[in-house]
Amino acid sequence: MISFLNLIRWKNLLLIAIVQYLIKYALLIPFGVTITLNWFGFLLLVLATLCIAAAGNVVNDIFDVETDTINKPDKVIVGKTISEKRAYNFFIIFNIIGVGIGFYLSNLVGKNGFFALFVIISALLYIYASYLKQILLVGNIIISILIALSIIIVGLFELLPVINTQNQETQLTFFKIILDYALFAFIINFIREIAKDIEDIDGDYKAGMNTLPIAIGKERAGKILFVLSLIPLIAVVYYVFTYLYKQLIATGYFLLFIIAPLIYVSIKFFSATTKKDFHNISNMLKIIMLFGMLSLLLYKYILLN
Repeated sequence: MISFLNLIRWKNLLLIAIVQYLIKYALLIPFGVTITLNWFGFLLLVLATLCIAAAGNVVNDIFDVETDTINKPDKVIVGKTISEKRAYNFFIIFNIIGVGIGFYLSNLVGKNGFFALFVIISALLYIYASYLKQILLVGNIIISILIALSIIIVGLFELLPVINTQNQETQLTFFKIILDYALFAFIINFIREIAKDIEDIDGDYKAGMNTLPIAIGKERAGKILFVLSLIPLIAVVYYVFTYLYKQLIATGYFLLFIIAPLIYVSIKFFSATTKKDFHNISNMLKIIMLFGMLSLLLYKYILLN
């Protein structure tokens, strides 16, 4: 059971579920925004997202056995505690459930075209694991886009199907907030993916992959990450001083839990040299992502004042 949970990356799946529920119950419902799905329909949307994400995690582990054997031999699951055949069965089952629910939900909200989104995401996760992750930066960008889509999909299913001339301005305002969070998730995950590439450079090199640190070296990649880390830092600082400067609680939260850790990460990119250093940075970026998403709980204080 523990091996199965580690295979599907249950902690990452839990984070996705938390973010999706926060968008609905901390951002949309408290402000009386017109939404499409009832609690059960939304549960199905979350379940579909998690199933497709789980399938992606499983197939990624299947294709990563060679590199993981070198990079993290103690964490290899496929071929040890779970056979490759069984892992493929999990991959197929999760995809069928996720895409099937996606088909049902797309018809339920009267947007048949939304079904294509589930199919495309499912296909991209397989192509990413089998091919795209080996191409310089392409895999990093694709997986970060898919992370952002797990946030955007809530806005697509909850806001767009019930948009009309009367509520258009409100619906688009809240959809833009969701897009802002998706953009934050994209850039943080993109930086984290490259940090993980530096951490895993030995196994990736022997597997013939062409990641950024392999192409230009660990030191140059670290400097690029420093520059990239300034983007979310500057953006969050601008956001706080533009919109939150009168909200003491919100400002304090962003300063303590997002801006300060981002400054720490930026500094660490200059001094990081070892595998452990980049592993710690990767974990810190995941924590920043979590606290960034938890800031959705502050909107009832921000927008009502």
